[in-house]
Amino acid sequence: MDTVISTAQTRDISRLERTGVHSHISGLDLNDKLEPKSPSQGMVGQLKARRAAGVIIKIIKQGKIAGRSILMAGAPGTGKTAIAMGMAQDLGQDVPFTTLSASEIFSLEMSKTEALMQAFRRSIGVRIKEETEIIEGEVVEIQVDRSAAGAGPKTGKMTLKTTDMETIYDLGQKMIDALVKEKVSAGDIIQIDKATGRITKLGRSYTRARDFDATGSNVKFVRCPEGELQQRKEVVHTVSLHEIDVINSRQQGFLALFSGDTGEIKPEVREQINQKIAEWREEGKAEIVPGVLFIDEIHMLDIECFSFLNRALEDSLAPVVIMASNRGVTRIRGTNYRSPHGVPIDFLDRLLIISTQPYSEAEINEILRIRCQEEDVEMAEDSFGVLTKVAVETSLRYAMHLISTAHLAANKRKASKVEVADINRVYSLFLDQGRSVQYLKEYQDQYLYNEATDNNVPGSSDKMELELAPQTST
Repeated sequence: MDTVISTAQTRDISRLERTGVHSHISGLDLNDKLEPKSPSQGMVGQLKARRAAGVIIKIIKQGKIAGRSILMAGAPGTGKTAIAMGMAQDLGQDVPFTTLSASEIFSLEMSKTEALMQAFRRSIGVRIKEETEIIEGEVVEIQVDRSAAGAGPKTGKMTLKTTDMETIYDLGQKMIDALVKEKVSAGDIIQIDKATGRITKLGRSYTRARDFDATGSNVKFVRCPEGELQQRKEVVHTVSLHEIDVINSRQQGFLALFSGDTGEIKPEVREQINQKIAEWREEGKAEIVPGVLFIDEIHMLDIECFSFLNRALEDSLAPVVIMASNRGVTRIRGTNYRSPHGVPIDFLDRLLIISTQPYSEAEINEILRIRCQEEDVEMAEDSFGVLTKVAVETSLRYAMHLISTAHLAANKRKASKVEVADINRVYSLFLDQGRSVQYLKEYQDQYLYNEATDNNVPGSSDKMELELAPQTST
């Protein structure tokens, strides 16, 4: 394979919008100083987990933790995914960050191991460096010559200058069209890529700052370039290994990235790409950027996926894998064995575990206030106390749902603030988990296909899990 990816393709890919997840949590502080902040400044609570995540972020930026894996374990609603999204924002756009739900693996039209491998390759960036020749200067004059008949190709001349020199260039039809498209006029600072002929208008010269036609608020003024007009400039493009795989495995090239029909990629293609990337690294043309792969609900993976992850993390090209689970000791999918978090013991031994703790009452109150600000809901002070009490007795997520519904109830009676009566009304309309379970216990005989289980019988839940588990031969 002579060329893994062309210059034009890297430019097209680098202009694609990354599909990384953007969180609405503003100012997540992952540094060593984790003092409580005002609601508009940072995330609330989970100080130890955020401190641990801050350490991981620093190691990722230094490139020393590639191939490692982290497990974020905690009860539902304790901010595991929020911390992971905050880590993605702190890493910046240049570091690949891929999010994946473990249940997605079983719904894709490809093998489970291929889906995981593509997620791995999508989370590893390649920073490709190349040198290109450019012409950069201030436009002094543009002359376009037209034929007497008014038809035929246009020709002309353009005068460019820097602080040290001035040169006249002959223009053809394509260059004239490009100049007209970019609306280039005398006094503009432009940059021309000699390889592609692409013209970029950098701004307007400071010498034209007093021109009456250049006083718009959107006009950017820049200084006239120094030195020679023609110079070599280093351009850096960052693409993922998966994008390079797709370009070299599909006939339609990088257009397959838009259609999403990537299919399974042959191992031989990946081996050749890895060899080429290794050559580029030795020559100084490319640099590997280990990214992050976030797998939510890791307990949904089966034993085959865990075996694949065990091997994949030992590869030289492996991202940082962050996993999240809210399960306790439960059955490993695909087996009859039980393990903490539904993860095999040998794989669990590879993980750095970050634990998230339940929120305190004061933290819940502050989170609810932030939520009201985000949803533009004005709430009375005593209503916050009632809503906090509901969150402590039920769950934080249930209390958040009551904010919008109570706001609608307040609007119905044409009130500007949410009062305690509005919260009581929606609390009676919508059941939480505990009241719903209690209702089922009271009226379980009236439901179809109901099978009551005796929770007082020891091992009854274990027996049910064994009956549901696939039978394995001994």
